Amino acid sequence: MAIKVLIVDDSAVVRQKLQEQLSKDPKIEVVGTAIDPFVARDKIVALKPDVITLDIEMPRMDGITFLKKLMKHFPIPVVIVSSLTPEGSELSLEAMDAGAIDVMCKPGAAYTIGDLSIELCEKIKAAAQVDISKFQPRLETKPVARPITTALAQTTNKVIAIGASTGGTRAIEDVLLRFPPNAPGTVIVQHMPPGFTRSFADRLNDICAVRVKEAENGDSVVPGQVLIAPGNMHMMINRSGAKYFVEVREGPLVNRHRPSVEVLFRSVAQHVGKNAIGVMLTGMGGDGGHAMRMMRDAGSINIGQDEGSCVVYGMPKVAFELGAIQHVLPLGRIADKIFQLASH
Repeated sequence: MAIKVLIVDDSAVVRQKLQEQLSKDPKIEVVGTAIDPFVARDKIVALKPDVITLDIEMPRMDGITFLKKLMKHFPIPVVIVSSLTPEGSELSLEAMDAGAIDVMCKPGAAYTIGDLSIELCEKIKAAAQVDISKFQPRLETKPVARPITTALAQTTNKVIAIGASTGGTRAIEDVLLRFPPNAPGTVIVQHMPPGFTRSFADRLNDICAVRVKEAENGDSVVPGQVLIAPGNMHMMINRSGAKYFVEVREGPLVNRHRPSVEVLFRSVAQHVGKNAIGVMLTGMGGDGGHAMRMMRDAGSINIGQDEGSCVVYGMPKVAFELGAIQHVLPLGRIADKIFQLASH
C-alpha cells in the first residue's frame, strides 16, 4: 500500500513541483495539498495522511506553531521542507525539537526538485516507518545539558566515528551531551542538507562540554573537538604522521547520500584502524554498514544503537547483520561504552 502524503506549503509552485516529483514514486501517493495550516487541518481529518511535508514560513499560522498543535492533538510523522537560509535552518532545528522527523531543503536556485526528489522520497519512506510515540516533542527548545560521563583519566589517541540519519540529530545530541571536555577527537556524518549542518553544529557547541563545529577541509581531529560533515559534502579522515585531519570535498552520491557514512567509515578503516571506535545510530537504509565491517576487520571496536531506542532501526540493523558491530546498546548507554573502550 502506498504511503499517503499531504503537502503543506504556501507556494503554489513548490506544491506543484513536489506533487509532480513525489507522484513518480509508486510507493508514494500525494493525497492532497494545502496552502496553510488551517486548510491542512481539515484535510488531515478528511484524508488521513501517513506523512506530512511542511513548510515553516506560511501566512496565518507558522509551521512550528502548527506542528506543536499537531503533535499534541493529532500526531503524524512530519518532514520539514524549508529554505536554505540561516533563519530557515534555525527554525527547522526548532521544528525538529517540536516533533518533526526530518528536514529537507526547499527546491530553489541552488537545488532543483529533480536533484532532491530521490532524497525526499527516502525521508518520507523513513518517516512512514517511525513510531511517532518515540518521537515526542521536547519540553524545551534548548535542552539542559545532562551529567557528563566520567572524564577520561588521560587523553587517548582514539578517534570516534559516528554515523546517523533519521532521528540522528537527537541521538547525536544525547551522546555528545555526555562527552567530557577531553573526549577523543570525533567525526560525525549526519544526513542533513547544507546550512542545516552548520546550525546543528553551532547549537551543539552551545550546550556541550566539547567544541563542536561544521568540518572544514584540513581541520585536525584532536581531543576535545567534534567535526560534523557539512551538508552536500563528503568527509574523510586522513593521516599525516601521528596527526589525523579531515578532507571535505564534493563527489557523487554514495548510497544516495552526500555526506555518506560509507565514505567516512571507509576512510576510518584505512587510516585509523585499531585506534577507531565506530558508532552507528538511528537511521533508515544501510549507509555505512559495509564500511563499518571494514573498520572492524581493521581492528576497530564498533557500537550499534539497539532497536528499542532507534527512531528507525535501519542503519544499525544492517551493520549488525553484516557482522560489523560488537556491542549493541540503548542510546543512553552508548557514551559510557565509548569511554570505557577509549580508556583501555
